[in-house]
Amino acid sequence: MRLALFDLDDTLIDHETAYAAWAEESANDHGLSGEAVPWLLDAKASHFGSKEGLFLRIREYFQPAEPVEKLWDHYRLRVAELCNCWPGVLQALESPDRDGWGLGIVTNGKADGQLAKIRRNRLDLVVRGWCISGDAGIRKPGPRIFQQAAERCGVRDLRLGWMIGDSLDLDVGGGRSAGLQTIWINSSPHTSPAAEPAPDLTFPSTVLAIKHLLGGITAGSTRRRENVTVPATRDRTPGPVQSRTRRPWPEWSGCRTASG
Repeated sequence: MRLALFDLDDTLIDHETAYAAWAEESANDHGLSGEAVPWLLDAKASHFGSKEGLFLRIREYFQPAEPVEKLWDHYRLRVAELCNCWPGVLQALESPDRDGWGLGIVTNGKADGQLAKIRRNRLDLVVRGWCISGDAGIRKPGPRIFQQAAERCGVRDLRLGWMIGDSLDLDVGGGRSAGLQTIWINSSPHTSPAAEPAPDLTFPSTVLAIKHLLGGITAGSTRRRENVTVPATRDRTPGPVQSRTRRPWPEWSGCRTASG
């Protein structure tokens, strides 16, 4: 059986749009100053590593009364409600060409939030298994999390597999360290990978990568450090954010508000 492992956030699902919606909700619900949303967006864009570190920064800046753990817990569950798959992803994963493939998800993050995203978007119905760092106790880019994800998909030989994701360090570098061939999802036409880690293939959208992968690439193909040229159709256009019933927000007492 051939193997295809996918990153979750901003590969299968549009996490960036969900985060922006959460930032808007937070600012509106708590009367935060006009700088709040741009600050929250910039903080996420410049942050690397666990989201706990991001919420330490958020708490230090806005100075709410609630502990970091409470803010982070609420954020995880709310963003899971706001996240949607990129348009066409589910249909591509359900293609008849998937026969003979073990499809899986490998993602960093707390188990509750990541599993909620998977189930809410019905990804649990189209993949054979997943590995979440918060549950497994191991994180990308370490090779063990890819090995564990492959085993959960019924595949033991990682040379028969691919890792698909939007992070050069976590997905491409991590996948290569585990012996996987790699596909980089790069939606920016102005961004090129550094010399290392270099992906085997590059696509502007996950849908195009899935169609190309399931439509004919064999897992034992020669590693080709190439950038596939594809017409600039933007399959990563986000779908509508599902508002749903909001969870009660923690009171950000003492934080920076529009009035002071």
